[in-house]
Amino acid sequence: MYNKVIIIGNLTRDVELRYLPSGSALATIGLASNRRYKKQDGSQGEEVCFVDAKLFGRAAEVANQYLRKGSKILIEGRLTLESWTDQTGSKKSKHTITAESMQMLDGKSSSTQDDGYQNYEPSHNESNSSYAQNNHLPKQAPQGGMNAQKYEQNIPEINIDDDEIPF
Repeated sequence: MYNKVIIIGNLTRDVELRYLPSGSALATIGLASNRRYKKQDGSQGEEVCFVDAKLFGRAAEVANQYLRKGSKILIEGRLTLESWTDQTGSKKSKHTITAESMQMLDGKSSSTQDDGYQNYEPSHNESNSSYAQNNHLPKQAPQGGMNAQKYEQNIPEINIDDDEIPF
C-alpha cells in the first residue's frame, strides 16, 4: 500500500511542543488548506480543509522556534488514524498527518536570525523512532517557488595539486 500526503497550508494556531518519555520532541500543528473554484452558476466558491499534523525530533523544535499562527508551511508525510475514548466513554477518532518533512514557505522577517530558517536539513540518522520505527526524515532541498529568495552557499575554494591526492 502507498500512503503519502503533501499539503500546503497556514497554521491555525501556534505550535504545541512537548517531549516524549524517550526525550524526543513532538510538535502538534493545525493546518488550514483552502481551494477556490468556480461554481456551476459562475460564482466563486471556496472550501477549507482543516487537519492536524505531528512533527518529531529536530523538525518539531525548528517548527516551534520559527512558526506562529498564520505561518505558511508545506508538509509531506503519511495519513494516520488516531482513536481514543473521551471522558464520557464514547469512542472518537480523527485523521492526522505524521510529517516526514517540512518546508517553511514564508519569507524571513526582519526579526529572525540568519541560521537556516527556510532551509532546514535534518541529518540522516535523525529519526522519529519513538513514534514510528526507522522512519528517517529526508533531507530538504533549497526552497524554490514564486516567493523564493536566492539561495547562496558559502563554500570555501580548496586548491589541491595532483601530488597531494592520496589515490
